[in-house]
Amino acid sequence: MTAKKIIDIHTHGIGGYDTRTTVEEHILKIAEIHGSYGISEIIPTIYPATIKVMRENMATIKKAIELQMAGSSELQTPNSQLSTIIGVHLEGPFLNPSKCGALNAITFIEPTEYNLKELIEGFEDIIKIITIAPEINGATKLIKKLTDKGIIASMGHSDATYAEAEAGFNAGARGITHIFNAMRGFHHREPGLAGFGLLNQDIYIEVIADPYHLNLKTLELIFKTKNHDRIIIVSDSVKEATPFTKSQGVTDTHGKLLGGCMTIAESSKRLIEIGFDEDIIIKCITENPEKYLKHENN
Repeated sequence: MTAKKIIDIHTHGIGGYDTRTTVEEHILKIAEIHGSYGISEIIPTIYPATIKVMRENMATIKKAIELQMAGSSELQTPNSQLSTIIGVHLEGPFLNPSKCGALNAITFIEPTEYNLKELIEGFEDIIKIITIAPEINGATKLIKKLTDKGIIASMGHSDATYAEAEAGFNAGARGITHIFNAMRGFHHREPGLAGFGLLNQDIYIEVIADPYHLNLKTLELIFKTKNHDRIIIVSDSVKEATPFTKSQGVTDTHGKLLGGCMTIAESSKRLIEIGFDEDIIIKCITENPEKYLKHENN
């Protein structure tokens, strides 16, 4: 679709593999599958769990990164193209249980400096993003701490009001995780985190652009309202994402969405075919995530 570097900053897995693993070859397989769709770089996203389990998952991804850097992968065939693993995104565990979505709310913990240190110590070099709910007591202080460490704080899985979202932004949060999904709904008397994400022209927003997470008119609203330089299309793909699930989405037995079913190459192609501006959409999977990760404001 483009010669530019395509970057997915939020993927839990794909094709039967996910980040809930202690086998580095599974992470490399995720990179290989994304690479087969033309994705240049990925940030494997870790589910909230106990600190011990999340650290085990991070250690596995770190090993996979080291194997890639050494040019070693038993799973890579001569014709395969791996996406480069450029770090990790921790989706939690400092989240609001009332907006857990498909995540396990039992694992959510208080955003204290002690818990943060226990979680990230030794992995600061690979952690790129941490999703945090800004309204939880202590969250704004932790957002500032993350920012000082050079880690991007992204607000999500949150029941934040507009004012609480603004406080998170003022503390240093630079992004919003999958806007509209797993957050307070937009209300005419309380626009909440989603409203803040649309109206604040400096904060970046993740957008899941498959056919299931956002209504087409909601996508139109986003692209008509939001600064195009601050929109990042993500897959939020999960291990159940396969060619088969693209026709029905990934859901549990009750119909709850468990995650994305398309790579960002596929969902972007879909938007372009529907009629969204190609140059804008390409920017949302190339330049925008790159600037976000480099902490560039222009």
